[in-house]
Amino acid sequence: MQLVPAKYFVTSGKAVSGISGLNAFDLALMSAGIGEQNLVAVSSVIPEGSERIEPVEIRMGAVTHCVISQMRGKGEEVISAGIAYAYRKDGKGGYVAEGHLHGPADSLRSELDKKVKEMSRIRNTAFEETNFIIEELHVPQNMHGCCVAALVFTEYR
Repeated sequence: MQLVPAKYFVTSGKAVSGISGLNAFDLALMSAGIGEQNLVAVSSVIPEGSERIEPVEIRMGAVTHCVISQMRGKGEEVISAGIAYAYRKDGKGGYVAEGHLHGPADSLRSELDKKVKEMSRIRNTAFEETNFIIEELHVPQNMHGCCVAALVFTEYR
C-alpha cells in the first residue's frame, strides 16, 4: 500500500507553561490546531498534484502525517521553529525543510532559505519561490516555552 498525499495545510503555534517543556509543547500543538492527533513525522516531499488547503479539523486520535519542527526553551531564551517549502518549476511536486534554533526568527529564516537552495542544488532542478512559516517566542522568566510549525497531510490518493 502506498499513501500519496493529495492535500495538506501549514500551521504553527507557540505557548508557555509553568510546569514543563512537554506541557509547553502540548499547548503549542493545541495553538496550531494539531494537538488532538497522533502525529507521525515524515520527511520532506510534497507529491506532484498535492493541493494546499486552509487548515481543517482532523478527527481526534487520527494518525496524522506531517513535516514538523519544534523548539523548546526555558526562561529568558528566544526560540524559533519553522518550515520552508517550495515547488519545482517543472511542476513535479515540491519539498519541505524544517529547522529550529535558540535565536530569532530572522536567523532561522536565513537557515531555512539555505536548506531549500541546497535541496534544489542536490536535485539539479529549479524551484519556485520559497514559502516560510516561522514562530518565535521570548520565553518568560521561570517558564518553559515551545514553538512548532508543521506541514500537515490530510487526504491521500
